[in-house]
Amino acid sequence: MSLTPRASDAADGSGRHGGGPRKGGVKTDRRRRRRRALRWSAIVLTVVILGTAGAGYLYYQHLNGNIRKGARSSGDANAQKTAPNAAGQTPLNILLIGSDSRNSAENLKLGGSKDSVGSPPLADVQMLIHLSADRKSAAMVSIPRDTRVDIPQCTDPDTGKVYPATNDIINTTLARGGAGCTLSTWEKLTGVYIDHWMTIDFSGVVRMADAIGGVDVCVKQNVWDHPTPSQRGGSGLKLTAGTHKVQGEQALQWLRTRHAWGSDLMRARAQHMYLNSMMRTLRQQNVFTDAGRLMDLADAAVKSLKVSEEIGTVKKLYDLGMEMKSVPSDRITSVTMPNIEDPKDPDNHVVPDVANADKLWQMLRDDVSLDKNGAKNGKDDGKDAKQTSGKPAATKTPSMTAALLGVLVQNATQSSTEAAAQGRAGAVSQALVEQGYARAAADPSVAQSADKTVVRYPSADLEGDAQAVAKALGIPMSSVQQSTGVSGVTVVVGADWRTGAAYPKESKPKAGDIPEGADAVNGSDKSQCMDVYKPYQW
Repeated sequence: MSLTPRASDAADGSGRHGGGPRKGGVKTDRRRRRRRALRWSAIVLTVVILGTAGAGYLYYQHLNGNIRKGARSSGDANAQKTAPNAAGQTPLNILLIGSDSRNSAENLKLGGSKDSVGSPPLADVQMLIHLSADRKSAAMVSIPRDTRVDIPQCTDPDTGKVYPATNDIINTTLARGGAGCTLSTWEKLTGVYIDHWMTIDFSGVVRMADAIGGVDVCVKQNVWDHPTPSQRGGSGLKLTAGTHKVQGEQALQWLRTRHAWGSDLMRARAQHMYLNSMMRTLRQQNVFTDAGRLMDLADAAVKSLKVSEEIGTVKKLYDLGMEMKSVPSDRITSVTMPNIEDPKDPDNHVVPDVANADKLWQMLRDDVSLDKNGAKNGKDDGKDAKQTSGKPAATKTPSMTAALLGVLVQNATQSSTEAAAQGRAGAVSQALVEQGYARAAADPSVAQSADKTVVRYPSADLEGDAQAVAKALGIPMSSVQQSTGVSGVTVVVGADWRTGAAYPKESKPKAGDIPEGADAVNGSDKSQCMDVYKPYQW
């Protein structure tokens, strides 16, 4: 047996050589190997972390670079935000717009006629998502695409083209200054301040539905939405009776179906059911712990959406998603704006049912929950109006005395269902004269149309004066609006004030007090199933 030392044992670390065992030598070598291993592990781990972080950063930048953005508002509406509650929180309102654009091969393949290629897109789906100030309840409110409304003057932010104010179908707004004009039209109609908008087209719906992995929908009878002798077109949706998971093109067909449900109003109900089901589906999935699924959803979202510029980053969109996700299903209520047949075109169009629609808009402005489940859940007492009314809207000091202020009063009491109330401008201007506004006068021009009474002013220096006029007449501060369409303080007497010298006091709605004709659906209701119009059953 050779006693010759191995080469590996020749050095003891001190420059000495020897063949015998060294004191503590084996342990020392092991410690050194451990230290070297730890150093290499630390280096490898650092590289992995930095590499992952770098990839994450690059992916984040990739997503940010793909987000399409546009101006929040392009029209003349200027609704005012709801006052914060005691905790300093305010409601959040997001307008979702579904475009019917066929201006791409991908969109054309999914539906519509080639004749519409190159035409401005229409806003065929319009839905307001309202998150309460405390983020404990939410509402989804649709306006049918064929609703005739007053559309404000809008300026296309891309071309600078100015579209004059008009009275037309609400889905035309997207072609009159983009999504910002649709937002302004909603604000003019409802008086609800809208924080953001998002648009999605046909191909975007398909991508999102695929990324989610399908959504459950239900029909009571076999359905086939196809052309008939009396009705052209159709989405192509074909399902047997019962519950089905739809995704991709079939999800788009569900959302586009109208004839098989019997009307555009029932299409809104089907869309609400789809969105409620989608939110329940996402809650059941661990999307945020599955990196692959999360990246698929993120990619689909940024490729599908165009958003108002103030939320045009991944972080802001993610934060919005988290706020929506926090609302329990039974605190989400979907409704359609109460409406009636349009007297000018009863076969094709509708108009707001003013009394019931105004009640709905007031609930949104006052942040009153549409459900009654707050107290039941023990999360709040359902008295959102009391919580969020907080301090009254701040008022400014008038720039001049009442006697020196010129005030023009316009009669806009004509509505879609009633002729103008005679003498309203004169009666209201006289009421102002009696309160010291000696220069108040009625506008002799032809009566206009406005659902809601407002006080308008042209520039910031007259805001305090306009607020003082509103206070004198009992008009709420939320109805005081800056507008480029007036040259001085102007009272527009709307269809909500047809008699009397003082603005009628509004009764405060309570939680769950949904107006008639709203077709409400609760987000936790899994029993919802669409009836199929007889000609489309098979």
